[in-house]
Amino acid sequence: MKTSTLPALRVAPELRADAEAVLAPGESLSSFVHDAVARSIGFRKAQQEFLARGLASGEKARRSGRYVSSQGSLRALKRQLARAKSARDE
Repeated sequence: MKTSTLPALRVAPELRADAEAVLAPGESLSSFVHDAVARSIGFRKAQQEFLARGLASGEKARRSGRYVSSQGSLRALKRQLARAKSARDE
């Protein structure tokens, strides 16, 4: 696979110094930036998928006319939390 480069990025000296200050032992600035970009891409993809699911769910509710009340949602979440806590404590 042929690799590609990201555009050069000019930053304030303070930002570069901050980035260098948090590098793990043996980690290069390039690998740090690569990791940061990859994580940001993953976050943005997850965010877009979350929004798409929410919009699709809203559209489905509008089409069907079936909605869940906020109280019903909270009750279900409280039950899930209680089950999770119970399973954790076992």
